[in-house]
Order: sequence, then C-alpha cells, then structure tokens
Amino acid sequence: MKKTVHEFALECLQINDLDAKMQSVERLHQAWQAGELSLVYPSDLPVLEQAGRPEKPELVAPRLVPRRRLGSVEGQAAMLHAIAHIEFNAINLALDAVYRFPDMPEAYYGDWIKVAAEEVYHFDLVRQRLHDLGYEYGDFAAHNGLWGLAQQTAHDLLVRMAMVPRVMEARGLDVTPGIMRKFAAIGDEKTVAALQIILRDEVGHVEAGSRWFHYLCEQRQLDSEETYFSLIDEYLHGHMSCPLHKEARLAAGFTQFELDQLESLCVS
Repeated sequence: MKKTVHEFALECLQINDLDAKMQSVERLHQAWQAGELSLVYPSDLPVLEQAGRPEKPELVAPRLVPRRRLGSVEGQAAMLHAIAHIEFNAINLALDAVYRFPDMPEAYYGDWIKVAAEEVYHFDLVRQRLHDLGYEYGDFAAHNGLWGLAQQTAHDLLVRMAMVPRVMEARGLDVTPGIMRKFAAIGDEKTVAALQIILRDEVGHVEAGSRWFHYLCEQRQLDSEETYFSLIDEYLHGHMSCPLHKEARLAAGFTQFELDQLESLCVS
C-alpha cells in the first residue's frame, strides 16, 4: 500500500534534527517525482501542534531577538542567522501545507513539495555562510512568529495562502534587495549571490500562494481582492510595511490594484 503524501510530509515535519529533516524532505521530493505517493487523506492522521525543530536556537519574544549592524563579524552572523531561521521555518510551513490540507488537486501538493525542497536548499546556502564566519544555526536567539502564523491559519487553507505566502513571504521579496545592498556594501559577494538565488526562488513561492489563493476564492465564489484585504484587516489590523518590491510582487501574482491598496495601508 502506497504511503500517502500527507503521512510523508508529517514525518518530515516531526523531525527535530536539522540534517535528518533536510534529508527526509529530499526523499519526499524524490518519492513525489517518482509517483510513489498516494493522495488519499488518512482518517487517522494525528493533529500536529508543534513542528519539529532542534533544541537551539532559543525562542524568545521578537523584541528580544538580537539586532546587530553589519560592521562586525558577529553582526553579520546575527543577520545571516535571522535569515536562516526564516528559511528553516519556511521548510516546516511548506510541509505543513502538504500535510494539513486534504482534497486539493495533485498540482497543489507538487507545488508545496517543490517549495519545501527549495527552502532546504536556501537554508543550506545561508548555513554555509554562517559556517564561513565561524557560527552555527542556533548560536543566536530567534522567535517563533512564522510557526505561530501557521497555527493561526491551520483552520483554513484559503487563509493560509493569503497570510503566509501572500503576506509573510511576500514581505521577504520587499526586504531582501535592501539586505543584499548592505552585504554588498561590506564586500560580501558570497552572501549577495546566495540572497539572489533565494529572491529568485521566493518569487515562485509567492506566485504559488497567489495561484492557490485565487483557486480557492474561485471555488468559494469569493472576490479575491476583497477577500485578501478583509483578511489583512482581520489578521494584521489593516497595517502593511513598506516599501514594496513591486516588480517582484507583480511577477508573484499580485495585481496593480492590490499594490496600490497595500501602499495605502503602509505604516512607517
């Protein structure tokens, strides 16, 4: 009997060890590509509350996460660590999108398995830069905001697609060019090259979120733009951070109307 895609994604999600988790995601990706997984949702699949993660980093409130300038090696490592933590959480978020939500088209699961595999690659790129500076993932404190958002949106895939790819990951499109400029200014071209790869791939991840958000809106006969902004109002109290990377967001499935509306919500 074939293992289901949901069972395999859950297995990956529950793994705490970094290297074991990444290897398991690669096996999931290979099994999916080989057509070895079933789409039948198991009736006895347990409910996951917390995704597997290593003992470190220590999780603290966002205001307690260290913020350092790039003028020191420690500051550079702290910035890279924050990016690595985002990429690690993105692995779990992509896996959760596969595990948690049944009865979607085959292409949906293919998209998020591919995203999970690419997030593993991104994490590896940033972790290597940390190693080059003499640091490890886990050496700095981090926060659990991204997984917290996964928990808040676990009840509805439409809400998940709106709030995770089309808000949190889209925000990554906005801020990454500025981070690249900061590393370029100190001559760290290796980190700039890694971030270029991440930015390129993240456009595709946000686009997948846009595509499935629109699919679900159509299925439920909802206006996608109206629904999106009602969710921003509900979950973010109608606030948005700017500036926006408009070119990347347009490539990722945002409309010009959405960009204009988002800018009208901007807070300094």
